[in-house]
Amino acid sequence: MGLLSFIKEAGEKLFGKGTAQAAPAAASPDAANEAAAAAIVTYIRSMNLDATALTVKFDGASGTVTVMGVAPDQQTREKIVLCCGNVSGVSHVDDQMSVLETYDESRWYTVVRGDTLSKISKEHYGDANKYMVIFEANKPMLTHPDKIYPGQMLRIPPKP
Repeated sequence: MGLLSFIKEAGEKLFGKGTAQAAPAAASPDAANEAAAAAIVTYIRSMNLDATALTVKFDGASGTVTVMGVAPDQQTREKIVLCCGNVSGVSHVDDQMSVLETYDESRWYTVVRGDTLSKISKEHYGDANKYMVIFEANKPMLTHPDKIYPGQMLRIPPKP
């Protein structure tokens, strides 16, 4: 997939709270980057996603996450990439993953103010009632069809 862009200020607030807390400001940039990468891996795994040899690197100066590993399928790969990018403080994801089972890649959509899954479904599939296809494609990151936010990137699977 290559390099994907995300809105840096939108997304999960992983850095600076709870067990995902990034290294203190006084720590070296390398330590902060390692702590941030570990927080992203923890977040990915909390979504019940994983890949063989999953490796995440974070560069705080550029806001770039590099993710590597072998996902079992395209859907898992795309969800892992979304987990990496839909984090506050991340502006780019360098996807260097591969997959064991390939199929058509999803399209990507960045949510804007006023969007609903029905509106997005109508735009991409011509049918507002297919919003559950988009919801299911973005679980477990989405927990309810009405809980999307501006700046969030979503997977839009090929037409059902």
